[in-house]
Order: sequence, then C-alpha cells, then structure tokens
Amino acid sequence: MTHLNNKQTVGKTRQRGQGMSEYLIIVALIAVAAIGVVGFMGDTVSNQMASMAMEISGQDGTNATNTAQGQATAAENNAAQGKTMATFASGN
Repeated sequence: MTHLNNKQTVGKTRQRGQGMSEYLIIVALIAVAAIGVVGFMGDTVSNQMASMAMEISGQDGTNATNTAQGQATAAENNAAQGKTMATFASGN
C-alpha cells in the first residue's frame, strides 16, 4: 500500500513543477515582449515617463511632453515610408 501512495505523491509533485515551469515560460515571454516594445519606442516612452514624473513632483513637464510628441511624430513618419531592398539601409 505504501508503495502505491509514494507513486501518487511523486505524480503530484511533477504536476506542480510543470505548472510552475509553464508560468515561468509565460512570464519570460512577457518580459521579452516588454523589452522589445521599450526598445522600439524607448525614447518616446522615456520622455513620457519623465514628463509624468515631473508633473507628479510639481514641476513643469511641458518640454518632456513636447519632446515625446516630436519623437512619436518622427516614428510615425518613419513607419509610413515604404522600405524596399534598394532603400532598406538608407535610414539606418
């Protein structure tokens, strides 16, 4: 009887470990996606965060907000340009 109980206990431990592994994989994928988004829109997000921090501390965050808007507009213009093999490296 005890031999059967030990097998059931081992199976439950493996399932708990499997659930934790799946959770860690999901968290890692979210972290990689977040890093990619910040890398892609890093300057704009950074300036928006600076603007919010300045406003929360009671300072004027207008300059940081304007800089973020300018960078967002530049990113939008860059995204609207068509890339071909002939012009691919021209903006890098």
